[in-house]
Amino acid sequence: MSIIKITDEEALSYHQYPRPGKISVETTKPVDTLKDLSMAYTPGVAVPCLAIEKNPQDAYLYTAKSNLVAVISNGTAVLGLGNIGALASKPVMEGKGVLFKKFSGIDCYDIEVDTQSIDRFCSVVSAIAPTFGGINLEDIKAPECFEIERRLTEELDIPVMHDDQHGTAVISAAAILNACELTHKKLQNLKIVVVGAGAAAISCARLYRHMGAEKIIMLDSRGVVHNGRSDLNEYKREFASSEYLTHSQAFECADVVVGLSKPGSFTIEDIMRMDNDPIIFALANPTPEIFPKDIKKARPDAIVATGRSDFANQVNNVLGFPFIFRGALDVRAKKINIEMKVAAAKALAELAKQKVPDYLHKLYDTKLKFGREYIIPKPFDKRLIVEVSSAVAQAAIESGSSMMKNFDIQAYREELKRRINE
Repeated sequence: MSIIKITDEEALSYHQYPRPGKISVETTKPVDTLKDLSMAYTPGVAVPCLAIEKNPQDAYLYTAKSNLVAVISNGTAVLGLGNIGALASKPVMEGKGVLFKKFSGIDCYDIEVDTQSIDRFCSVVSAIAPTFGGINLEDIKAPECFEIERRLTEELDIPVMHDDQHGTAVISAAAILNACELTHKKLQNLKIVVVGAGAAAISCARLYRHMGAEKIIMLDSRGVVHNGRSDLNEYKREFASSEYLTHSQAFECADVVVGLSKPGSFTIEDIMRMDNDPIIFALANPTPEIFPKDIKKARPDAIVATGRSDFANQVNNVLGFPFIFRGALDVRAKKINIEMKVAAAKALAELAKQKVPDYLHKLYDTKLKFGREYIIPKPFDKRLIVEVSSAVAQAAIESGSSMMKNFDIQAYREELKRRINE
């Protein structure tokens, strides 16, 4: 695949014309007659209001709540741009809304909260939460993002997920599962090096550990995270090694490296120390820690993934969040728990092993088949909504996050298939 080049002028024009921004509000009921107007507003609107007052769950029946997610940020960790502020983050949050709508049919409001205070941020989000069926936290810097997500998850009775953490974790876990199958390795036996110790890195390590990985070594900007250091926050301490390793020693006979840092944070010399058939995920964006061509030149036996769409095996969060929220909303889950994330990862891994539809071969102008150059599905695979959302919905029910009774998973899958063809 060729690199798509975009000029600054093209990007600005795209966002400005024919009308500013990327999202809008549309009505879902006719408002063409006097009766329509009376139904939409006064006096007809009083009837559902009173019904909801009597039974709050009726909000899912009579309002857009059941299909509405808030994408909320304070702009402190935007893409590769850093702390650019709440207002400057708005194009990204609108973009996230576009992805929700395009890939899973979920409506979104983007909300930019102009504060770096954890208390104030949580207070604002909690106060507006009744509007929504779910909350997608976005581009909030670590370590504040961990506390914000924890508080809101505990306080609210709707799904809350910080996608920068869990999206990357779910997609990369799926990729690791399939890379293990191709290299005949087992997750519990892997030596995994995580380069980076921010939101995504911590969440990835947590999910890998929950799924069975036993040996995880984390590196931050000062080196290996180990028990001898006094500069670790509580989140890094979760993964502090009892061995006082050097950077180089961390890579000795490692099976997997997951780069969630910046270009050059690990090197060719590092990957040369890794075990046979190394699994190398260089996920820094837009410039990976090491470019795939350089990895392949040094380690032809490697399975490589990046965060970019112009290389094979893109670890792209759009493979996760639209479908995780779709499944969670459709069974009215109270939380997005670890079981739902594992279910999403396993569903993604399984989908990559299925026969690829012809439309994807044409769209990507290449023959896609499960193997070293195709370990995770492509974002435009229409089957994602069926496989991932149904797996998440089932896990929500089985884990107790949803209280739905007699949920017919097969009927739900058929409903999702119909949405594909609409």
